[in-house]
Amino acid sequence: MNNKVISDISEKLREKECKFTSRREHILKVLLENKGKHLCAEEIYNLVKQKAPDVGIATVYRTLELFQEFDIINSMDFGDGRKRYEFGGVEGMNHHHHHLICTKCGAITEVNEDLLEELENRVSKQYDFNITNHQLKIFGICRKCV
Repeated sequence: MNNKVISDISEKLREKECKFTSRREHILKVLLENKGKHLCAEEIYNLVKQKAPDVGIATVYRTLELFQEFDIINSMDFGDGRKRYEFGGVEGMNHHHHHLICTKCGAITEVNEDLLEELENRVSKQYDFNITNHQLKIFGICRKCV
């Protein structure tokens, strides 16, 4: 599965005349290996450095911006002031889900169902608005911290 995703993303970048360098591939592999962990740029950088010591933090930031621009990943802020990243827009990986964020320990739990589809349809019709995405973050205390 990962090789197919890497191949698809490589092709997507090349179609837009962007190079798929070995450094970008290392960053992509770290994202794939840590799917669902909502890593920040610094965490991604530290993991990439283990496999590719020549990759700099600026390369990680630029690559994350590029991947966002091409809808390969999405970024979000869970209230801690840091952008965190997850896959989105890649065929077969783009689905609406929501996040539960513990305000004590910072744990993030994905709710893998679209709870807002009905509301999204109503809003779209009522306001003649083409909705392309949404995010729902619910803050509270997880069961470990209660």
